[in-house]
Amino acid sequence: MRMLRYAGVVLASLTLMSAGASGAVAQSPEASPGAAAPSAAGPSGPVTISYLTHWGPDQVAMLQAAADKFHAANPNVTVEIRAVPFGDLLTTIKTQAASPGGPTVAGIYNLWTPELVQSGVAAPAPADYVSDITAAWPSSAVAGASVDNQVYGYPNEIDTYALNYNKRLFTEAGISAPPATWDELEADAQKLTKKDGDVITQQGFGLINSWAAGVVHPFVSMVASDGGTLVDGTTPTLGTGAAADTMAFYDKLVNQLHVTAPELGTADANTAGPFIDNFANGNTAMMIMANWWQGALKSAMGDAYSDIATAPIPVGPNGEGSHPVSYEWLTVVNAKATADQQAAAWQFLKFLHGPESGTTGSGMGEILIGMGIIPSRTSDTTAFADKLSDPFLKTYVDSLADAVPFPMILGGQELSDMLQKKIEAIEFGQLSAADAATQAQTEATQILGQYYK
Repeated sequence: MRMLRYAGVVLASLTLMSAGASGAVAQSPEASPGAAAPSAAGPSGPVTISYLTHWGPDQVAMLQAAADKFHAANPNVTVEIRAVPFGDLLTTIKTQAASPGGPTVAGIYNLWTPELVQSGVAAPAPADYVSDITAAWPSSAVAGASVDNQVYGYPNEIDTYALNYNKRLFTEAGISAPPATWDELEADAQKLTKKDGDVITQQGFGLINSWAAGVVHPFVSMVASDGGTLVDGTTPTLGTGAAADTMAFYDKLVNQLHVTAPELGTADANTAGPFIDNFANGNTAMMIMANWWQGALKSAMGDAYSDIATAPIPVGPNGEGSHPVSYEWLTVVNAKATADQQAAAWQFLKFLHGPESGTTGSGMGEILIGMGIIPSRTSDTTAFADKLSDPFLKTYVDSLADAVPFPMILGGQELSDMLQKKIEAIEFGQLSAADAATQAQTEATQILGQYYK
């Protein structure tokens, strides 16, 4: 199994050594369009650029403050911050990129990078900015912002997954420690589940639905922790082995043991909603989730947040260790924007991701750490070492050395969307686990076959 190691996280005695370029990127056989521009020349005159994000009002305000600070030092450049729900982000980028009012800059999930490069939306970073990025970020983060060894944006965050659980509910159920294996998870979930007749009022183990990443990332973490993968290179591995076993385990939890209630796990277009509410309110005893929801939990739970703890992903019967999925976000520049807009955009991104934009670390790092997100810039992981050693986050940070990157391949989002539907069909009793695995293998082969021959 190929692991991605992050060199940028340094906490107390913890030093994670980089394995260099991650190898997580698989592009089409054709060469990527575009090449790095020769220099970092600024705009020739006054220019307005826009920055598209999916973040909420608090983070938008912080972005705007950084934009205003940049404008004060660069009065020719005005930066406007725009926000859309996460569910609309990729569509907005793709449909508006070529329009005069389209976003100049966008924060993106790196799964989308190969598609945006192939379609000519993501601009390659100019050479001077490539030098800045490679000097200030670990090689693994640079690889996550690259396609065919060409850098396409500024890396900003690393996200991974862990088991989140309610210590109070565990104590009430007589459970002294979080589950380390699937067998223990199954046993604990049964002890933690409460019902009113046939209705589950407290689910022992929660699963998210109605949001592709929320469904698929925990699933992949379970698959990897059972010794498997979604793909071998660009060949799907969903029909048998760990992926099929994980589907069967989900089916057992939901439809046989009845310790998981899908209706308690719904997400909305903003990647919030009932799944957060039910965990925060104690209706879900444990679930697998990413580090970035720490801020949402604190806000929703108040003093009760102290009941929450994190632990590594439970290991499956065929696994040799806990291996959460990991992914990155980066900020890219629209290749269809004017030359002056692109020049201003790269200047702003260097500023935003650099130490001069913030107080403790970079402006971007301060926004991320406020949400419980791990910043990927090397100096930020040092500047925010105290916050990254927080018990909730420490589990995620410690797991980075064994994290498995989500496949960054053409068709990756289509693969994720398809897999979401199969997993949800199991949860809602529409497909058996065996049929879901068979169909997923067939459809994944068709999806990736469009890009890789």
